[in-house]
Amino acid sequence: MANRLSKIYTRTGDEGTTGLGDGSRVAKDSLRIEAIGAVDELNSALGVLLAEPIPQDIRSALHAVQHDLFDVGGELSIPGYTSVGPEHVTRLEHELDRHNAVLAPLKEFILPGGSRGAALCHVARTVCRRAERRVVSLSASEPLSPSLRQYLNRLSDLLFVLCRVLNHAAGVSDIYWQKGKNRSESA
Repeated sequence: MANRLSKIYTRTGDEGTTGLGDGSRVAKDSLRIEAIGAVDELNSALGVLLAEPIPQDIRSALHAVQHDLFDVGGELSIPGYTSVGPEHVTRLEHELDRHNAVLAPLKEFILPGGSRGAALCHVARTVCRRAERRVVSLSASEPLSPSLRQYLNRLSDLLFVLCRVLNHAAGVSDIYWQKGKNRSESA
């Protein structure tokens, strides 16, 4: 890796294209690069969350996710390559079930927020949904592994549950949405 990153600037992207892992070049605003960028942004949002004091089991789970997201980016950067499979999706589902089991059933929508950790996790969740949308857009024009979409879908679900777990761990209640809360009495 040291040789690969010994020179950071190459000037090869100055004209608005970037290289993929297979050596081909695409526009920096192509659907594939949009998807790669959204996954990268998600990984960075998780890095910000991991800078917070959060429970160790959540920290470990999110570190594993960060490694997976590098695999997701790798898969996206090499057309036809697959690195994320059903086992990745299953691992997230087990994590989701484990964390959701300790929470009270949710009967109302919740607003993003509560503790700082939960609020940062909500930001990561919304970035994950954007990454998922970008991957879905790409998959409409190029073949992608179904596991890739499934992984991002489960990850956003896991992040939602972790938002609630982080609030619970911080002793902060979820903020429930109240229909019509700001509706005028005269309306």
